[in-house]
Amino acid sequence: MEQAYQSIDFHRLFDILPYQQARFPNKMALSIRKDKTWRSCSTEDCLQIIDKVSTGLLRLGIQQGDKVAIIAHSGSPEWNFFDLGTQQIGAVVVPLHATSSLRELEYILKETTTKLCLAADSELYERIASIRPNIPSLEYLFCIEKIDNISSWEDLIAVPNSNDWQQIQHIKDTIQPQDLATIIYTSGTTGDPKGVMLSHQNVVSNIKSVIALIPVNYECRVFSFLPLSHIFERMVVYTYMATGAAVFYPEQHHHVLDDLRQARPHYFTAVPKVLERVYDSILDEVRKRSKLTRGIAKWAIRLSEKFNETKRIPLPNYWLSHFIADLLVYRHWRGRLGGSVKGIVVGAAALQPRLGRLFSAAGIRIREGYGLTETAPVVAFNRFEPGGVRFGTVGIPVPGVEVKIENPNEQGEGEILVKGPNVMQGYFNKKDETQIVFDADGWLHTGDVGQFVHRRFLRITDRQKDIFKTSSGIYVAPQFVEQQLRSNLFIEQCIVLGFNRPHVAALILPNFERLQGWCLENKVHWTSPQYMVLNPKVIQKMEIEIEKVNESLSNHQKIKRFFLLHQNWTEESGELTPTLKAKRQFILEKYRKEIEEMYK
Repeated sequence: MEQAYQSIDFHRLFDILPYQQARFPNKMALSIRKDKTWRSCSTEDCLQIIDKVSTGLLRLGIQQGDKVAIIAHSGSPEWNFFDLGTQQIGAVVVPLHATSSLRELEYILKETTTKLCLAADSELYERIASIRPNIPSLEYLFCIEKIDNISSWEDLIAVPNSNDWQQIQHIKDTIQPQDLATIIYTSGTTGDPKGVMLSHQNVVSNIKSVIALIPVNYECRVFSFLPLSHIFERMVVYTYMATGAAVFYPEQHHHVLDDLRQARPHYFTAVPKVLERVYDSILDEVRKRSKLTRGIAKWAIRLSEKFNETKRIPLPNYWLSHFIADLLVYRHWRGRLGGSVKGIVVGAAALQPRLGRLFSAAGIRIREGYGLTETAPVVAFNRFEPGGVRFGTVGIPVPGVEVKIENPNEQGEGEILVKGPNVMQGYFNKKDETQIVFDADGWLHTGDVGQFVHRRFLRITDRQKDIFKTSSGIYVAPQFVEQQLRSNLFIEQCIVLGFNRPHVAALILPNFERLQGWCLENKVHWTSPQYMVLNPKVIQKMEIEIEKVNESLSNHQKIKRFFLLHQNWTEESGELTPTLKAKRQFILEKYRKEIEEMYK
């Protein structure tokens, strides 16, 4: 085994932990909270368990090229061990989203002819077990959680003998960087999900593009709570490993904030929704305090909106005011995230620029990025060094990745095209769909519309397929309007529509916590969301809030009619993808009656 540690570089994903062991071995390489105690594995421990996974799989007859699946709500050391132990014997990992429907799970497992599946807990085990009779290829089903009469993690792994170890080393030596490492299925906002085929080289090239641009190193603690079934968080965790940082996982996916405070990380990744919820909880707590405390908090929030990381603000007394705000308010916000957080990288959806400024003013640098599953995933992101961030953009393209705007209009907007070593091999079993997204010169057509601003910063303005034309013949980019609407504190979610209609309208899901607080302050009797969306005073309040948004929109973008919804959108009920993006077509179909009512 010593020979494997002599490498000072990594070219395949399973080379990363041996690389860590050679450069900066960590006694707490991977940790997870169990029963209120952190349980840690050193780099050496991790490597030994990975070999046990490989041995167990080989003894079950898993061979190079076979597909094996894993399903979990969030990451864990076992997830990493299974992932890397599978890869180093040449099998292909197929991560499953825990929030996928049974139909989607069955579709993926059938299409990939998966031989083995590992479930994180009993609930997920039972979901796979219920469809197992429909999947002839699925020979084995294991559960990480130890449950009576169910094959567990301990049944899967096995201690390698000398023959096992030699077999593992032989297979590893045959695996090339260009070989397929994983198939990751896209969220599927429309139609069946597509399996994105990523090689070791695709992901490793992206890690090496990013690693020099982030301030994470072997002295850092990092926290991971987003699902590893998404390439964003999975690639980030690989990057953490390559830097030697100590990775901490939550005990359960619904105990994230408590475990985050206990881990006291320096960096972590998030989706914008998480930051919005943290901000909402801050405001909720402020409302419960004294009038003086509320006034100080509101003053600190107003001050944060002036924050600019690009240049020093020449306002009189600004930095003295910022020092006082930090002493009285901002340090408490940092305490909610453990007290040591230096930066958060945000992806998967658009971040409200005001939130980026607010957290950054509080000493928590927010850096938004952009990528796709098809690009393994990072295309661009805002940097941590001075001058490397522009709120409202997704940053600068990363080294080695080419980005161009196709057929830009007068504003420089057009479809974003990407080329580089991180771009996928194609869609699994979908040759025609693969050919559609690649042009003759090898550029990947992302379907996203964007422009370069401030010379080198990429701004995403919409999805090409979502842009619609009203009956007046005017094009409207709904995502821009939706982003403006969601920046309003009283709006939780929304869908903007108007295709072949005389004007733009919107389905609005209010922020009911915020709305309830307003009702209490204004002596409006609160009952339940189902009835409050019909309350004339509530409707009048929402009209005022939407009119505030309309002031920042062009005439053709203004919301003329809206309908208030009372049921929260969730992944389980089908309105949201696993990355919390709205499934536009599903929602438009579900609320067809309400839409027709708006346009009567």
